Amino acid sequence: MNAADFAHIVIFTGAGMSAESGVPTYRGQGGIWASYRWQDYACQAAFEQAPRRVQRFHELRRRHVLSCAPHAGHTWLAALGRSHPSVTIVTQNTDGMHQRAGSRTVVELHGSLWRLRCADHGVREDLGGNYAVRRCPACAAWLRPDIVWFEDALDERVLAAAAAAIARSELFVSVGTSGVVWPAAGFQQLARRSGARMIEVNPEPCGLSHLYDRVVRAPASVALPRLFTSAGPAVMSPPRDD
Repeated sequence: MNAADFAHIVIFTGAGMSAESGVPTYRGQGGIWASYRWQDYACQAAFEQAPRRVQRFHELRRRHVLSCAPHAGHTWLAALGRSHPSVTIVTQNTDGMHQRAGSRTVVELHGSLWRLRCADHGVREDLGGNYAVRRCPACAAWLRPDIVWFEDALDERVLAAAAAAIARSELFVSVGTSGVVWPAAGFQQLARRSGARMIEVNPEPCGLSHLYDRVVRAPASVALPRLFTSAGPAVMSPPRDD
């Protein structure tokens, strides 16, 4: 199977994609919320009560992410994006690993660790381990990490961009996500209804694996390069079930 046969490709990634690089997941064994209460660090009420504490928590998270590096799966996806005219990565991750690897078109469903926002003056990029600015230069309000926290609604514009890309996709590859939580579950069903060729890459089975044409039980760093032959990312060989 040749990637050039697909006009539009969507790669849908979750926490498992970044966990291979050493980025801690939020949930599950060893996850961040096993050691911290999200009520203290990851909701609007916590930010309003103690903005500096919340900022420091996210700085800790940023420094940890910066100590990690994109793996072979990230770099392979970036190469695919360079070789194919229409590749969209839709990610549930906030760590920016796809961009660090060189991917260009990335829809971040849950926001980004590398942005801050003011309710009145919008979003600003901030890429260091520590924030360069903690208050809005225009109004002196505390800047909030631009992340979808607990009790937040997802940005409708971001959801619409993701849904539009998935609806026109001809190849849909899900990587490192169980996909059973909304809106992830809806995206997989949308890809199926749209007639996309569907491949799941995940070491663990999930509740929606039956939607996929091929299932590869291997980590992303191993499975993604294996899907495509040595001729380069534009050529796909039949994946093995692992």
